[in-house]
Amino acid sequence: MLPPLHISWPDVAGLLGVTIVLVAYAAATLGRMHPRGAFSLASNFAGSGLILISLLAGRFNLSAAIVEGAWSLVALSGLVRLALGRVR
Repeated sequence: MLPPLHISWPDVAGLLGVTIVLVAYAAATLGRMHPRGAFSLASNFAGSGLILISLLAGRFNLSAAIVEGAWSLVALSGLVRLALGRVR
């Protein structure tokens, strides 16, 4: 018999973040979403942010935190670029 599974809130945040990033990546790869569009960038920013939160609040892993932090910054810079382009 398996022991009961304990899933903490950082685990839930991380799993949700991974799901968002993977679905966005699949949609962009399959041509269902423009990879530089606002929805794609927002999905990547939200997903990587949730993964980063799960790393900071749960089991920390430096290399994963660096990747997710960079992923968040790249997505955020794309969102800022889009927002500034719409202002002009």
